[in-house]
Amino acid sequence: MPVSEIALVIGGEQRAAAATFERVNPVTGEVATIAAAASLDDAIAAVDAAQSAFPAWSALGPNARRAALMKAADALDAKAADFIDAMMAEIGATEGWARFNLMLSSSMVREAAALTTQIGGEVIPSDKPGCLAMAIREPAGVVLSMAPWNAPIILATRAIAVPLACGNTVVLKASEHCPRTHGLIVAAFVEAGLGGGIVNLITNAPQDAADIVGAMIDHPAVRRVNFTGSTAVGKVIARRCAEHLKPVLLELGGKAPLIVLEDADLDEAVKAAAFGAFMNQGQICMSTERIIVVDAIADAFAEKFRAKVATMAVGDPREGKTPLGAVVDRKTVAHVRALIDDALAAGATQLNGGDVLNGGGGVLMPAHVIDGVTPDMKLFRDESFGPVVGIIHARDEAHAIALANDTDYGLSASVFTRDTARGLRVARQIQSGICHINGPTVHDEAQMPFGGTKASGYGKFGGRAGIDSFTDLRWITMETQPGHFPI
Repeated sequence: MPVSEIALVIGGEQRAAAATFERVNPVTGEVATIAAAASLDDAIAAVDAAQSAFPAWSALGPNARRAALMKAADALDAKAADFIDAMMAEIGATEGWARFNLMLSSSMVREAAALTTQIGGEVIPSDKPGCLAMAIREPAGVVLSMAPWNAPIILATRAIAVPLACGNTVVLKASEHCPRTHGLIVAAFVEAGLGGGIVNLITNAPQDAADIVGAMIDHPAVRRVNFTGSTAVGKVIARRCAEHLKPVLLELGGKAPLIVLEDADLDEAVKAAAFGAFMNQGQICMSTERIIVVDAIADAFAEKFRAKVATMAVGDPREGKTPLGAVVDRKTVAHVRALIDDALAAGATQLNGGDVLNGGGGVLMPAHVIDGVTPDMKLFRDESFGPVVGIIHARDEAHAIALANDTDYGLSASVFTRDTARGLRVARQIQSGICHINGPTVHDEAQMPFGGTKASGYGKFGGRAGIDSFTDLRWITMETQPGHFPI
């Protein structure tokens, strides 16, 4: 299969860079993509192009923006075969994961299109006679968006769709792991008429990332920044934005707990936990990383869960015969293995797991379940971002809540109980931006306010909450009577 070559997109035109970099298929070891390695001048040019396009795009009526976004959603859907090929080649994704990514992404664009007429304001009663006081939301300006590789279509589309709906222009900095996948998204938007600098693409060599991102954050035209990725990198970006007092929306790491209380439907809890822990090999920010089970039903749950996970084989994602495919690289395997070894050395028990399969680039890692995990183990604390989940025993409901909150992270969570009032009471005590009662920790919909707390970041993507993130709220008054002043 020929290697894909990806150019920068600046001002609606493809542009070569002076250098390139390669993305290697993690399963085959072959070069999957050759992409332009942007220079600092390229990065600045992309922001300049977005700034030039901003006045016309922001002045466009809401229905015109809606029509353009609807065309972009159709253009995304039309590239299904290309997206599947790109995700499988660049990150070792399964076809099913790629199709789900595209389905949710086009839904996000259509939801963003529906928001264009909902960017409203309000009239606020004024104590001053004859004063008409209004709160009005207006586009912020150029938005710098940075998306990761793990759910590449979903997260990159989310990073640009609502900003565009609000009248902003966008520079998307692609992940070095999936430049072709992210390039296809920008290509779809440009084909739909969102060229000319409305949406721009920057790809960069891994070693240049810090300089490229820093230069774009520093650019005076950039008025909003959004980043999805690791907490460590998110902190660096937040500090850089703080130097310029630029608002930043951060969706970062997670260590999602799934609580199973003694009155839970264990079969439902097992299904949700298996899905939440091992969908996309656990490489999702919302992945179930800690299953917290009360002692009364811990053994029964563990046996049912062990049997379920035993049916979830790992295999070559290109063949599409197994629910689990490849992790993104060997570093992930080594990281997960280290967490497991630390837990076992400290007294935990392995219920499921095994060696990485022969072949497949050393990235075909089976699902691992570790029972008896305690707070002093790294597997309890550190985000694995891979195919492993720990089972933690809790004395009772209160202890389960305390264990769930005993983490720096706070993105997603879940609680299982047949008593829905109890479930709501527990959910409200868990420190997370998202919590599901009798559902998995992995759940996303275009219209929902998505975001975390604590080290999982701040700000919200999705739905009307996204409007707040990507607009400026202004107070404007109009005097309708002669003024009376004390001096």
